[in-house]
This record gives sequence, C-alpha cells and structure tokens, in this order.
Amino acid sequence: MKASGKMSAANRDHYREQFAQLALRQVGAEPVWLQRTRAAAFERFAELGLPSLRDEDWKYTSVAALEKHIFKLVPASSNGVGADQLAKLALDGSRLLVFVNGRYTPDLSRPGRLPGGAQVGSLAVALASRPDRFESLLARDSEVLVNGFTALNAAFWADGASIDLAAGCSVDEPIHLLFIATDSDLAVHLRNIVRVGAGSRAEIIEHYVGLNDSAYFTNAVTQIQVDPGAAMTHTKLQQESLRGYHIADIRADQGLDSRFTSQSFALGGLLSRNDIATRLNAEGCEATLIGLYMGNGRQHMDHHTRVDHARPRGTSREFYKGVLDGAARAVFNGKLIVHADAQGTDAQQSNRNLLLSDRAEVDTKPQLEIYADDVKCSHGATVGQLDAEQIGYLRSRGLDEASARALLTFAFAEDVALRVSCAPLKARLEQLLRGALPPQMRDQVRELQ
Repeated sequence: MKASGKMSAANRDHYREQFAQLALRQVGAEPVWLQRTRAAAFERFAELGLPSLRDEDWKYTSVAALEKHIFKLVPASSNGVGADQLAKLALDGSRLLVFVNGRYTPDLSRPGRLPGGAQVGSLAVALASRPDRFESLLARDSEVLVNGFTALNAAFWADGASIDLAAGCSVDEPIHLLFIATDSDLAVHLRNIVRVGAGSRAEIIEHYVGLNDSAYFTNAVTQIQVDPGAAMTHTKLQQESLRGYHIADIRADQGLDSRFTSQSFALGGLLSRNDIATRLNAEGCEATLIGLYMGNGRQHMDHHTRVDHARPRGTSREFYKGVLDGAARAVFNGKLIVHADAQGTDAQQSNRNLLLSDRAEVDTKPQLEIYADDVKCSHGATVGQLDAEQIGYLRSRGLDEASARALLTFAFAEDVALRVSCAPLKARLEQLLRGALPPQMRDQVRELQ
C-alpha cells in the first residue's frame, strides 16, 4: 500500500483487514457492480494513502494524528440517544432523519407525510429496493475519488441519506439530517445523495453532533444535483466532539437557471475539513456560498471551496468569516474558476477573519482563474483583531472593555447567521454562536442583547 509516510503499519493492515471482512459480508448482499466499485475505491486508497503536507491542497492541514489512530469501522452500538437529547437537537418544523453511529434510526426519525414525487430516507434502504437507480451515481465514482479520504468513503460507506425530488415537487419544510456519534474510536463513512428535480424547491440541513467527549472519525461525502429551474439550500452544521475528526466533501452540479445556496457553520471538532464545490454547468445559474468557522483551544478548521463557472451568464457570491481564539488555527482556500465558455460571469468572493489571541492563526488563500474576457469578478481576504476605535466608542457609551469586546465579536459572527432565511435554524445558530464565544464573553453578550 502506497500510503503517506506517517501512516503506521498497524493502521495499514487494519484498513486492509477491515475491507476484506466487509467484502465477505457484501457477497450476495449488494449488487456485483457495487462490490466492484468498492474494491476499485479501496485500491485507489491504497495508491493514494491519506493526504500529507506535500499535497498542495493539504499543505496547511496535517492529518498525522488521525493516521496514527486506529478506528473501528463497525459500530459497537446505536444506543444512548434519548428523547430528551433528541428534543434539544431537532429543529422545530423540520422533517427529521436521524442516523446514529452511521446507521439510519427510523424509531428516532420523523420524516412525515411527503408530497407525491418525493423520496426521502436511508440510502442503504433505497439501494436495496432499487439498486439500478444508483448505479450511474456510484459505479462511476471517479470524480469523487480525489483523495484518500473520499476513496475510503467510497470503499466503506454503509449508509447516509437519499433524497430524490421529482420535477415540480417541492418540500416546504426543511429536511433535517441529524448524524449523531455516541461511540468512541469509531469511524463513520457516510454517503448522501441528493437530487432536486426540475423546478423543485428544497432546504436540507446536514447536521453532525457528538454526544460525548470522545475521539472518533466522521468521513462524509454528499453528492448534489440541482436540475434546471430548481432551487436548493444546503446547510452544513458541524458540532462534533472537541476530540473528534471530521472530514467532508460536498459536490453540487447545477442545471440551466438553477439556484444553489451552500451554508457552512463549523463549531466543533479537534480537526475538521470541508471541501465544498459547485459547478455552474449551464447558462443562467446562481450559486451562493456562505460560511462561518469559530475555533478555540487547539482546534483546526479547514474550508476549501471551488466554484466552476462553466457556462455563460452565471452569478456567484461567496462570503466566509472566521473567529479564532486560544491556539486555534483555520485554513480557507477559495478557488473561483471562470472557464472559456463562461462569458457574462459575475462572481464575488470574500473571506474575513478575526483573531482574538496572539496564538491564533489563519491561512487564507483566495484564488481566481479567468479564461473568459467578458466577466465581472472580484475577491479579497482580511485577517485582523478587534478595532481599537470601535472598542473605544463602545466604552464611551458606558460599556466596560470586556463587554465591548464581547459585543463586537458576536456582531462579527452573527453577520453570517443573519443571512440564513430559515427562522428555526437562524435562532439555533445564534444560540450556538453565543456558546462558541470565549466563556468570559458569553454572559456579557446575553446581557447586552
């Protein structure tokens, strides 16, 4: 196995042994094409290994600690989630699908009565009932196999969400996909597949939570297809354990005159990485990407985004913010590509970062590649501390310094949350943002609101 240099021999052998056991279990249980796809994906992982600092896209994010940790690939249990915990996590007015330790849990879910033409549920269940429906998406997985993590996902995924809306079918309520981790030393490989048919509307919230302070590994891939004239909002809310590892790849493909909104909020995890990409693959597409990451202690948060303007008259807006305290570190890489056929493109990108500590660090790299001549594009990035003049102004209005700093920090972060249109989600985010602030700031913000 040609893995990265820091992967231990025990870990290499562990992955090979686990895959051999999985392959035996799937004989007769899965279609032959999927067994072959998994085998090819594992060989791709064997070729790539996990990314190292020598890889350009991972030069600021070391996964050495994750490589050295041996995780279980089969959950020991799906117990431990009670009704009181679920009540705190579920969003009001949403259609809820719950996955515990990587497996769909129907007893905890409440998808409700769906409109005709809407199929929402477990990918494993959908695959078992109609394997032919997924062959074109899963058997030709070359675009997904871009690094060792996505190759691992393609080899080992066990479940995830399957959402398919027929043309003209809209779901008015948000679809809340709640992924809960309860076991330590567990590796969860999730695959979500979403198609929003022509003229349809949907809002999907992909939400990850750790219920205890344990080390585990979440590795998720979400594939999204937005058909002509459709509109979809996808929100990623990451609240993993502060000892957990979270790696995710989200890829969208947009049809004629489609609208796609990506919203990413990263608050948890010891190490987290989100790769978010959309391809404006027809004329008149619109894409909006917003995000917020807030880290403390020794958290490491990485966002890599990519917007491909492949056809004319596309519009994209990207706006990310970060707040870092302690010895936290963040990485933001935003790649915007305007292809030669994408005349009339209008694209903007912005990344702003606030450092609350001398030890906090941000590596930000906006990238703009333009191969067309009739375009309007801009990008920019800032890294700084709280403005002394603004602090001084608030103190002149009667606030002490701690309260002034708390209010300015919260306002900086809340600016992103206020862009969320779903009222229950917006309220939840504001609650979480207060909780993500340094402890000495939380009470001051609550009193000042």
